[in-house]
Order: sequence, then C-alpha cells, then structure tokens
Amino acid sequence: MRRRGRLARALVVGAALVTVGLAYAVLVPNGAEGADGPQSQQIEEGRRLFAVGCSSCHGLQAEGGSDGEGRVAGPTLIGVGAAAVDFQVSTGRMPAVQTGAQVPQKPRVYTDEEIAALAAYIASLAPGPAVPAEESYDVSKVTQEELVRGGQLFRTNCTACHNFAGRGGALPHGRYAPTLMGTTPRNMYQAMLTGPQQMPVFSDAVLLPEDKRAVIAYIVSLQEQTDPGGFGLGRLGPVSEGLWGWLLGIGALIAVAVWIGAKVPRVHRRPERPKGD
Repeated sequence: MRRRGRLARALVVGAALVTVGLAYAVLVPNGAEGADGPQSQQIEEGRRLFAVGCSSCHGLQAEGGSDGEGRVAGPTLIGVGAAAVDFQVSTGRMPAVQTGAQVPQKPRVYTDEEIAALAAYIASLAPGPAVPAEESYDVSKVTQEELVRGGQLFRTNCTACHNFAGRGGALPHGRYAPTLMGTTPRNMYQAMLTGPQQMPVFSDAVLLPEDKRAVIAYIVSLQEQTDPGGFGLGRLGPVSEGLWGWLLGIGALIAVAVWIGAKVPRVHRRPERPKGD
C-alpha cells in the first residue's frame, strides 16, 4: 500500500509539472527569448542608450522629468510603444536640442540598430503601438480606387493642418504642421498610430489599416507630382498666388506709370511780362 501511495504521489507531481510546463508554453508570447537571448541583449543595449541620451529629460525610468523649475522637460514614455520611439528618433526630433513650442525635424543621431534597441527598451516597459510591418505601409500595389479613397480621406482629415498639397501649415502658439514632402511611408503610418506633438491619434479603431495605406499612397502621389504649369509657388494655395499677382501685376503697372511719367516732356511756361513794358 505504501508503495502504491508513493507511486501515486510521484504521478501527481509529474502531472503537475507537465501541466505547468504546458501552461507556460501557451501563455508566454511566441518568440520569447531567454535571459541572455538576442531580445534581452537588445533591450539592455536600449536601456544603456536611454540612460545616456534620454534620461536627462524623460527620467531614469522613462517616468518623465522636469527642468528643476516645475516645468516638464520630457513626458513619460511608459506606454508610448516602439512606434513612437522609432518615429521620433528616426526623424531626428529626439533627442531634442532644446524645449520649445515644437520640436523640429533634423538629421538623426542614432543608427538603425540603436533606434531599434531604444524602441525595444521602451516597448518592454509597457504595451504600446508596435513598429508596423512593411506590408502595412507598402503602397506599390495600391489600386486607383484606393488612391482616390486615400485622397478623400486626406482632404477630410489632414488638409486643415497639412495643407491640401501636404506642404504643411501654421498652427496657434508658434506651432506648425510639418510638410509631408520628405516623410517616408513608414513614418507616415507611425505618425497616424502615435499622434506626435499636435497631431491626433488615428488608431485602427478610428482609421482602418487599409485606409491608412490609402492615405499614404495619396501623399506619395503628391510627392511625385510635377508642376506642368511652371513654377508651383510652393503650392500654398490662393494666398501665395494672389500675393504674386499683386507684386508682379500691380508692381508692373506702377513701374509703367513711372516710366510714362518720366518720358512725357515737361512744358515750361514763360514768365509773363509786366504791363506797360
């Protein structure tokens, strides 16, 4: 009886271990690496880069920081996701030179590998939008129908800030919507996912992934568009066109009027002789 009891306990313990192992295999995300795996090494590299280049504004644990006078130096990055980091750092907006109404785009500081490490570290802190797969923003196979729909979505949601031609525009309090002419499809998608600076977030619940791709395709068509009529005047609309009309048209009329006035001979009247002479 004792042997049977011991055997039963051993079977129960073995079954429990097998159950725990199976549950771990099911619950742990696919592709999880061990403590010394490539993913962990990338996260550790990102943590070191963050401590050197980002923690002075965003805090040692990415919890956000202040400038010592009660003003926010850098917001918290917990939960922003890898896509936000990839967008901000790949466009050179981060690390910022100084705080202001808006952080401008500039040449980037980090390499692709360093940007991926920083994104992996921030993503490890809390869930957030991931860097999109290439097929999400690949517009090489977009149909004409999708392109037309993208133009409609762009004019409805984007032109108020970015201009109907995607050239950007002014916003209140010294802010502005940047031009989209030099923006890559990848960063367009990430901007819609994360809503950098003044831009609203267009999540998948607001704008479907296929709609995002259609909008990107339309913007790419604007980037490739030529000026068949000659000088495009920055494609800033009727304001710039009217300004050039006044400068050239009215300016030319004034110049002609001055020229005519200079060419007309002046008549000098002779002085009248006094009466009685």
